Amino acid sequence: MNELKHLAIIMDGNGRWAKKRGFIRTKGHEVGALAVEMMCEFCINNDIEILSLYAFSTENWKRPKSEVDFLMKLLKDFLISRREKFVKNGIFFNTIGDITPFSDDLKAEILTLKELTKTNNKLKLNLAINYGSRDELVRVINSLKNSEISENSITNALDESADIDLLVRTGGEKRLSNFMLWQASYAELAFTDTLWPDFNQNELAKIVSEFKGKNRRFGGI
Repeated sequence: MNELKHLAIIMDGNGRWAKKRGFIRTKGHEVGALAVEMMCEFCINNDIEILSLYAFSTENWKRPKSEVDFLMKLLKDFLISRREKFVKNGIFFNTIGDITPFSDDLKAEILTLKELTKTNNKLKLNLAINYGSRDELVRVINSLKNSEISENSITNALDESADIDLLVRTGGEKRLSNFMLWQASYAELAFTDTLWPDFNQNELAKIVSEFKGKNRRFGGI
């Protein structure tokens, strides 16, 4: 049975979920945020150490300003509303990506939640915001300009150094969309047509069960 220590999910399909139901796109993002809590619960109950979620990419700034503004407000509200639960449930909150473009009040909420949860050890939750793998690698290379470049030095300088065991994408698309490309080098990939707001623990359990039964050779025989 394969060990699953690091689970990554590309949370796709919020906008289409809303459109199918006659709602505006932002309703899909609002409902999708609720699924995050269920995924955290699943990981804690199944001894998964790291959960990395793709929430907002470096390319998502191209979306309409009204939607971007809503996503920033939704993120801030999420951080505030989940603060007590994260502390109580032993979740260490972390972000990957460049948060410098965010507003001062949003950055303050991010840093506050990181500080409040830094000693928690039941689950490390990486929320990828203003994240792109190419951007991450450029930042890493710039930080190592005066150092020896090696696989280890690059890995250790990444926003998250742990290799991904299983990467899931919801919403029916079959691409990685610039998400944790270095960390996913040997990840098992799973794609589901289920839109993110409808994705649940039962479906994830089936995907995890299939992962655990795979023969992972990592280039060997």
